[in-house]
Amino acid sequence: MTDEHTTSPDLQPRLVLTPDQWRQRLSDEEYHVLREAGTEAPFVGEYTDTTAEGVYRCRACGAELFRSTQKFHSGCGWPSFFAPLAEDRVVYLTDESIPGRPRTEVRCARCDSHLGHVFAGEGFDTPTDLRYCINSICLDLEPARTDT
Repeated sequence: MTDEHTTSPDLQPRLVLTPDQWRQRLSDEEYHVLREAGTEAPFVGEYTDTTAEGVYRCRACGAELFRSTQKFHSGCGWPSFFAPLAEDRVVYLTDESIPGRPRTEVRCARCDSHLGHVFAGEGFDTPTDLRYCINSICLDLEPARTDT
């Protein structure tokens, strides 16, 4: 995890909008979480308990961020993933907004929207021992295609 803002050739170009443009694009609640680093209430998000297969995209810009195969149930009240789709899909920032409890903020690499936080060493039986605690309101699930 690094504090860099980089993109790979696989990502769409960076999306930079003014606050007014973001407000036109997002609901008030989406704007608060995605653009002002807010947090939705636990256990109420659309994807907290979802087990559907597919790709989770950034609700602000549509960038592919996580796969359902990386999602697990942590019981924390928000969707949890053990890894992003690829490391270049997210950026990490030090978050010291809670005194005495530093955290690592996770943002979308394409549009710099706040997604949630990542925690390490919590003892979950996952391949990475990381928990990406992501607000449902920051995501859109694109269901996996089923060929019939």
